[in-house]
Amino acid sequence: MAIDSADATPAVRIIGLRKEFGEVVAVDGVDLEIADGEFFAMLGPSGSGKTTILRMIAGFELPTAGVIELAGQDMSRKAPFERNVNTVFQDYALFPHMSIQENVEYGLKVKKVGKADRRRRAGEALERVRLGEYGERKPSQLSGGQRQRVALARALVNEPAVLLLDEPLGALDLKLREQMQVELKEIQRAVGITFIFVTHDQEEALTMSDRIAVVNNGRIEQVGTAAEVYERPSTPFVAGFVGTSNLLRDQAALDVIGEDAVFSVRPEKIRLCTDGDPVSSTERSAPGTVREVVYVGSVTRFVVALRAGGELVALQQNATGRSADVLEMRGRDVLLVWDRTDEFRVPDLSSDVVAPEDLPDEPTPDTDVGVRVELEPGG
Repeated sequence: MAIDSADATPAVRIIGLRKEFGEVVAVDGVDLEIADGEFFAMLGPSGSGKTTILRMIAGFELPTAGVIELAGQDMSRKAPFERNVNTVFQDYALFPHMSIQENVEYGLKVKKVGKADRRRRAGEALERVRLGEYGERKPSQLSGGQRQRVALARALVNEPAVLLLDEPLGALDLKLREQMQVELKEIQRAVGITFIFVTHDQEEALTMSDRIAVVNNGRIEQVGTAAEVYERPSTPFVAGFVGTSNLLRDQAALDVIGEDAVFSVRPEKIRLCTDGDPVSSTERSAPGTVREVVYVGSVTRFVVALRAGGELVALQQNATGRSADVLEMRGRDVLLVWDRTDEFRVPDLSSDVVAPEDLPDEPTPDTDVGVRVELEPGG
């Protein structure tokens, strides 16, 4: 991050932001500050409001209420072309009839930058994303990852103060997506501008971001570093959405921990034992039965039904043994053991846990709807 002082003006400041689509409240009273030079992620399920927030920062949607400041200036009612931001979309939005060089130059041409200057700057942007030799090709001649890098170069060539990325890796396959996560972070560090990255993929957010805002039902549930959000979730929703939902609550919490509250224990902190294995005074234990075994190569995921009620998931590294051995654990009685310091009391009971399979599939106000603002003056 490029911020040097607690008094530095944020790249983006949002105050009381609200957006209504008819009777639907897509964004409900959001307050947020994003530092200059920060890689900031907005993480949440479909329909949570994260893309609507991004679109309001870009100027594609006007807020119903609230203030959006860019570098200390109120831009809440300004058109997109009046804001020093650029957006990278999931579908790349490249012009198929133009060469890669022409695609990257396009924004500079609109700004009436001279031909020699825009060719130089576009060439530098392509070099930055390691596509310097691809300028004469057409988008159809590139892979998905290369087209995404072209879209990134086209946004960066305009030298925006803030770059907005709306699910930019969603169309890529797993290996390419993981590669692009690393490359995006390296590019952000090199150019030093503020990135605001919208995703529903928790791994992307945890891997790439300086800080994360977890968004749910139009509100921000928690803002923090990856470690803070993962290890110290502030609400049951955050505990369930970021990482595997592993909560002890109600009678199970009372029986196992001795308190009628909600506790989070991450799966990798839990080990499987059998009756008779020693448990130290600094550890907690809970008996149960292995309900399901999911073998995923490097690790195995055990879903254990607790005798006290509810379920916990435990992860075990597959350093030794065979897949057949772990699959035979299904139906066995086990003892789950974890260190007491690895259990965390979730302080806020106002949110419900949302499992991934419960997330909505239908389009919501998070999608491309609502008021549009002209992209160019007089357009």
